[in-house]
Amino acid sequence: MTDLILSKEDGARRGRYVARLAGIDAEAEITFRHQGAGIISADHTGVPATMGGHGVAKALLNYMLEDARRAGFRIIPICPFVRSQYAKHPEWADLFTTKPGEDP
Repeated sequence: MTDLILSKEDGARRGRYVARLAGIDAEAEITFRHQGAGIISADHTGVPATMGGHGVAKALLNYMLEDARRAGFRIIPICPFVRSQYAKHPEWADLFTTKPGEDP
């Protein structure tokens, strides 16, 4: 998946992690909101059908996790996709505000 381009768009109150695939006129995203110093909420993951089956959602999640490690913030897992992946990866606990499988 070398044609995958990941980026972050960050505003004062909200932002999103964005994925684009070469040759596909669509974007996938994980939206987030700033919830205070050092905390964001991962609110929604959206992948258009034209991008399905390419591992885009997991790539976006990994990009967000790498950003959290680098920048030192924690994540409230509101999005069902983020929560389900976190439940499978308890080793990510240092990046989240809840325990794996726990409701935010």
